[in-house]
Amino acid sequence: MKKKKVILPILLSALLIVLVYFFLPIHKVFTFTEHRTVHPETYYLKMEDELDFQIRYVHSIFLTDVIETYRLTDENDIQLLSMQYEDVGIGLPGYAEEGQSLSVKDGMYTLTYENNIINSFVLFVGDVNTDLAFRYKGHEVDLKTYLTRGKSYTFRVQRQSFYQLMKGVKMNG
Repeated sequence: MKKKKVILPILLSALLIVLVYFFLPIHKVFTFTEHRTVHPETYYLKMEDELDFQIRYVHSIFLTDVIETYRLTDENDIQLLSMQYEDVGIGLPGYAEEGQSLSVKDGMYTLTYENNIINSFVLFVGDVNTDLAFRYKGHEVDLKTYLTRGKSYTFRVQRQSFYQLMKGVKMNG
């Protein structure tokens, strides 16, 4: 009888620990969630300690690389640091607005942002045969391998539970 009294609290404690781990949002991830759909699918990349990341894409008109550089804030918001590109035109300004600075070096434009902080943004995956990649910690993930062309995705940084991660699609192995 004493064995049962000792084992039961141990089993209940172990179960409680497993449930807390399973449902507590402790995993920090980059998420891409389908936008404007009834049952959105979430795709994610696990985060580590590095705060900077980039999105690299080929401009659909100029067919040159554009590199957007971001940094995460302590509140998991997204700070746009800079955008680098070779040509000016649609979506690639040849001038700086308030809170921005533009420099040109060796034919490369760099638009730098002073304090542009957002909590999320919508990424449209174009139905064109050009690159769209997410760079983090020296690795590059081809987003078009996972995300559907012609759809929009809300990008944000979130803490998710193990249960939420199991429902999503892991993009980095």
